[in-house]
Amino acid sequence: MAALMLLASAAVGREIGPQSQVSLKQVEKLVGLWKDHFAGADGLQQRRTAFRALMETTPGPTRIQVRHVDADGVDAELMWPARLHHPIGQRVILYIHGGGFSGGSIRTHSLLAGSLAKATSSDVLLIEYRLMPEYTYPAQINDALTAYRWLLDNGYRSDNVIVAGDDAGGNIAIETVLRQMQAAKPLPAAVIALSPITDLAATGGSMTANANSDPLVGSTSIEALRKAYLGSRSPTDPQASPLYADMAGFPPLLLQVGSGEVLLDDTLRLADKARQAGVDVTTEIWPGMPHQWQLFPSLLDDADRSSQNIAEFAIRHFEDKPEE
Repeated sequence: MAALMLLASAAVGREIGPQSQVSLKQVEKLVGLWKDHFAGADGLQQRRTAFRALMETTPGPTRIQVRHVDADGVDAELMWPARLHHPIGQRVILYIHGGGFSGGSIRTHSLLAGSLAKATSSDVLLIEYRLMPEYTYPAQINDALTAYRWLLDNGYRSDNVIVAGDDAGGNIAIETVLRQMQAAKPLPAAVIALSPITDLAATGGSMTANANSDPLVGSTSIEALRKAYLGSRSPTDPQASPLYADMAGFPPLLLQVGSGEVLLDDTLRLADKARQAGVDVTTEIWPGMPHQWQLFPSLLDDADRSSQNIAEFAIRHFEDKPEE
């Protein structure tokens, strides 16, 4: 597995091995599908529809059990491995889907959530938070925080809860935990952020340096999201952009990002800041991977491998380890 990714310190990535030719071809196929679905999708509603249509072409999860729950007003699905007969309420991952604050759903992320449930032998709560443009900041973060506190009120101990998310969901995951810190309330065992949007001001050098290698996200799309999400609020407000927050006391953090993403520097700069604040940070930079590659295990071998790393990180940080 090490030969397929970059393992990074917070500030500097060190290449372990090049991307394989098989991986290159798999990524080319996925990017082609992405471009086909998003052709002409310029507005938030159009991109939401295109993302939903793309994800409907992917398989759903198998060998899991699912229960719809109302997490204090937040719609969600609670998943757990079908092979397990343990009572729910032992270990859980709160998963916050990506989609630029305006798209994504339980359906778009159910395959990843289900695979994590099986790989970690834990429950996964996948939430349906409110989306733009109907709802703007801070509705998305408020819903995630409500769901996290619902878990604590319903039998899950904080040291057996991990908060995870991708893209905008990574932003929401980090901001949710920062709000728990500010309220001096119990923190999760760890946080996982996959290609998170950490800087809504879009000041990272990779916004320009990787503009030609990232066909899925760009500075223009981040700017459009910022305007719709924040309105007149400053994009450097730490309550919205975690890059500018005080990270001291934050739980252990796993970050994954593709080497060619425009969000690469969002990940590396946050990792650097968190590590300087004393946070236990694990950073993985995957060569050649496009944004949100973890959602496509049916197309990318590296999606399975990166998800396994996520699961191993989660298991290490749960207080109660799953039985062998």
